Amino acid sequence: MIYCLFNKPYSVLCQFTPEEGKRCLNEFGFPKGVYPVGRLDYDSEGLLLLTDDNEVKHRLTDPAFERPKTYLAQVERIPDEEALQRLRDGVVIEGKRTRPAEVRLLTDEPSLPPRSVPVRFRKNVPTAWLELTIREGRNRQVRKMTAAVGHPTLRLVRIRLGALTLDGLAPGEWKNVSRTDVL
Repeated sequence: MIYCLFNKPYSVLCQFTPEEGKRCLNEFGFPKGVYPVGRLDYDSEGLLLLTDDNEVKHRLTDPAFERPKTYLAQVERIPDEEALQRLRDGVVIEGKRTRPAEVRLLTDEPSLPPRSVPVRFRKNVPTAWLELTIREGRNRQVRKMTAAVGHPTLRLVRIRLGALTLDGLAPGEWKNVSRTDVL
């Protein structure tokens, strides 16, 4: 079995099939037969696991296993305690309440590599960074959650999946890990 830990750069599709004008996973030299565990949107960055182990894929993506996924989200404006509590309690997106999230407002900007395309800057609109941990993985969930409490996400980076982290991986780099590292 193969397990590849990848730091997905901004503007890369989480698929091996190319689409016109867009980068995809086939340009990073992964072993044959591996596929992404879950997805990161084209405009999201960070930790992605690729494997050929279907059991591991199921255990990491099925919400019943409540595998934690941690993100850093740069949001518009500074969320107050009420907005943070709403995220902690779960918000309704697409007619269904999300599971409670662990959320904290960061006091300092995280140490992340610069993005290839800078985040839009508006002089009169401050931004803040949140660390969010969710235990499900609905489509564009973190972005929809922050928007639901009035703080749209400008930059989103997954930094942790269970015990796996981005430590030591620059955007576009990957390394092999063991099954015990993954589970």
